[in-house]
Amino acid sequence: MNKQEKQLSMLWGCELSESKMEETFKTDDTNCQHQLALRTMCLGAGAKEEFNIVELITGEPANGEGIPVATLHANGMPMVSLSGIELHPPVTFRLKSGAGPVYICGENITLEDDSSGMESGDEEMDAEEEDIEESPVKPKKALAKNGNAAGKKKKPEAADEPVSDDENPPKKGKGRGRGRGK
Repeated sequence: MNKQEKQLSMLWGCELSESKMEETFKTDDTNCQHQLALRTMCLGAGAKEEFNIVELITGEPANGEGIPVATLHANGMPMVSLSGIELHPPVTFRLKSGAGPVYICGENITLEDDSSGMESGDEEMDAEEEDIEESPVKPKKALAKNGNAAGKKKKPEAADEPVSDDENPPKKGKGRGRGRGK
């Protein structure tokens, strides 16, 4: 999501039954991006003991071939959770089999351009974020100027943990054993 876009969310729902076999989620708003995040499909209290199959049709011609997304039954599975299914309009839901009622619940997410609400505080935060992004590069340059390569170890300081002799064995040829024969 762009920093200049504001996300708005509204509940969306519909009922499919014998009297209304299909419902379309669409929008005429061309200034904003819309998305339908499905949440649940469930049978209503008056549903008969039959299979209710709901199919999904994406794209413009609503008379196209549908994809079954839920099979509901009053005794076995009266409700299904559909989290993670996010669709862009137009989307049509059709009751392919059964009399319903089937209730579909989702979330209409709208990305709205919010460039007019950008304040100087936002610009200051952008400048701080740029400084944070660049800061790891600066110490590397400083180390290169001092002749310190990236792979060399730093000598332990007083505040560092003590180093055991097993990790740093004495170096050969300095002080000990000099001048002695083999």
